Amino acid sequence: MDFSFYLNSVLLGAGLAMDAFSVSAANGLNEPDMSKGKMLGIAGVFGIFQTLMPLAGWFCVRTVAEQFEVFRRFVPLIALILLLFIGIKMIVDGVRSREEDAENAVRLSFRTLVLQGVATSIDALSVGFAVEELTFFPALVEAVIIGAVTFAICVSGVFIGRKIGTRLSGKASVIGGIVLVIIGIEIFVKGFF
Repeated sequence: MDFSFYLNSVLLGAGLAMDAFSVSAANGLNEPDMSKGKMLGIAGVFGIFQTLMPLAGWFCVRTVAEQFEVFRRFVPLIALILLLFIGIKMIVDGVRSREEDAENAVRLSFRTLVLQGVATSIDALSVGFAVEELTFFPALVEAVIIGAVTFAICVSGVFIGRKIGTRLSGKASVIGGIVLVIIGIEIFVKGFF
């Protein structure tokens, strides 16, 4: 493993983290009074999924590649469905909470966060498909670098979202939901065109 391996892993991590960054910003936008611990937890979940997905892809290619090649075509559709579900739920909850109590913010649940983690990292499976020639240790190092880069980028995403969310108050959940729907559509369109 030379310098270019590490540089490529960092750049790959940055590229893969863009969807997670946007969703992190939407989460911060939705909950502008979020604690620093929760911010780190959100970034940690995205980092973990971005670490595990390339390893899962690498493992699949090394063991049962032909079965997972069929699955690869459905990755954008799965991401679209998950992000549409979460985004529409945020929009509906945001509209309801504004109607009931303008100060009542919709909080991010752990289940929703896990779904977001899967939806934004599922495209990282293809990284594992692409690096199947690596032995386990280099594949692990690359996956950990991708996860660490994702974590750092997502911390900044949540922070930025929180700052903007403070200014938008009651509209934040609806805007965050719209952002998630747009990201889901973007992933779907990029995956098929």
